Amino acid sequence: MIITSAQNPRVKQVLALRDRKERDRSRQMRVEGYEELSLALASGARPVALYFCPAFFRAPDAEQLLDQIEASGAELIEVSERIFEKIAYREGPDGWLAIFPALHASLQALQLSPNPFVIVAEAVEKPGNLGAILRTADAAGVDALIAAEPITDWSNPNIVRSSKGALFSVPVAAADNRQTIAWLRQHNIQIVAATPQATQLYTDTDLSGPIAIVVGTEKEGLSATWLDQADVQVQIPMVGKVNSLNVATATALLVYEAVRQRTAAK
Repeated sequence: MIITSAQNPRVKQVLALRDRKERDRSRQMRVEGYEELSLALASGARPVALYFCPAFFRAPDAEQLLDQIEASGAELIEVSERIFEKIAYREGPDGWLAIFPALHASLQALQLSPNPFVIVAEAVEKPGNLGAILRTADAAGVDALIAAEPITDWSNPNIVRSSKGALFSVPVAAADNRQTIAWLRQHNIQIVAATPQATQLYTDTDLSGPIAIVVGTEKEGLSATWLDQADVQVQIPMVGKVNSLNVATATALLVYEAVRQRTAAK
């Protein structure tokens, strides 16, 4: 049976998950897109339900992915083109939209490598920036990304979309500043705070040991809490008229300097 009515309760349910209050209440999230869904499955996440529309499929192995999702125990719900366009979050949908349990994003659930490498993003507001940082974290093999004093939730559809599914491959957590700092101290992780006011260049700083690279917003930067607690403050040299980099770009520079040093140390 194909759902063709916008009044269908299932359609209303998936639409409601655009709202954070409903995501928090139901403890569920939307994952839209073939690439995002494939990475989520490859990372071990299991969907509750899949809303799909074959008319929009572009992937050659669509049937194989459908079989994989059905085998995982998810309910398969076929909808018409009109209904899929209504429930889709993006323009030009590709016919895939799954419902997953919300991520368990506690500090205590994080598992660290012998030489911990963590990113902390304080009060980063734009989901697109968090998504871009997740993609960097995935590529660099970072242990975890922690949202300190979070403004948005990890289940935000824009984070899922901008991360290309890396939200499922990188362990994430959310906590306030006090809890995050205490957790880092507990695990003997050096706090490296990125700020334009620092006098030490990030390339002149030892990033090869257990570290947490801490970044803030472009407008406000890091709060006094992090600057006071930092073991070292570092800056990225800026010689132009713009006084700050995009936070995702700045994070990528810092992270890959750490990757360079760690690779050389091995």
